[in-house]
Amino acid sequence: MAIALILVCNLIQAQDFQGKAYYFSKTTPDMSGWGNGKITEVQKKQMADRMRGMFEKSFILTFDKQASIFKEEEALEAPGQNRFGGWWSSFSSGPQYKNIKTQQFIQDQEFFGRKFLITDSLQKFEWKMGTETKQIGQYLCLKATTIKEVDEFDWRSMRGKNRGNKDQEKSKTDATKTKSVTEDIEVPKNIAVTAWYTPQIPINQGPGEFWGLPGLILEINADQTTILCSKIVMNPEQKITISAPEKGRVISREDYNATVKQKMEEMRDMYRGRGGRK
Repeated sequence: MAIALILVCNLIQAQDFQGKAYYFSKTTPDMSGWGNGKITEVQKKQMADRMRGMFEKSFILTFDKQASIFKEEEALEAPGQNRFGGWWSSFSSGPQYKNIKTQQFIQDQEFFGRKFLITDSLQKFEWKMGTETKQIGQYLCLKATTIKEVDEFDWRSMRGKNRGNKDQEKSKTDATKTKSVTEDIEVPKNIAVTAWYTPQIPINQGPGEFWGLPGLILEINADQTTILCSKIVMNPEQKITISAPEKGRVISREDYNATVKQKMEEMRDMYRGRGGRK
């Protein structure tokens, strides 16, 4: 009863408010399928560390009651910090814009030096509302879960392909064939997501592509990645302006993925021209 009263009091809608939520991400890579038994545990650990360096970042979600911008917080890389390099360094994600009223989603994305604006509708989530609660900072949060369809180039959920014996034998006979850049990698089609949201901030926003709950999402647990809010600043003194990204080639998600696939084919042909990889 006490919790219900708290929620009712905090669901009073403010006429005009805005704020900033600060998040950090953590990842726990699944290394079980990497290397088909041909790499050591030490090598797996080194690879996992490099993946964490690529995905573990700090972000700022700037929001009002209608729209938000989610972008990486600028920081200097520590000496010796190493991302994957090569193919992976070709991707650079910029701000993500969500507008609840227009149902618009825009991803600022750079790929091989070309700047794109991936424009789509907001992804629909069929949230299952739970009764479980927990405290995150000063905010009382409620639990919700869903199943998320994963984009084929969302590397946060990538894992190594754990081939069976037949596939391993086939790979030996096909050793002279050129391998695709991502042949040893797979991304699941769907993942389970758990969200913790607070009705004390009554907006339908959240980090990244997540939204659609009756309160700001403060924590997301999605497959190998956790995104957690560390600080919230409500109604800062300096008024916030939230604008959609405008620089880049406007493209649909489907056409962008087709562009990436075409580039992958070009790279495979380039490797073949160099004699392939044995």
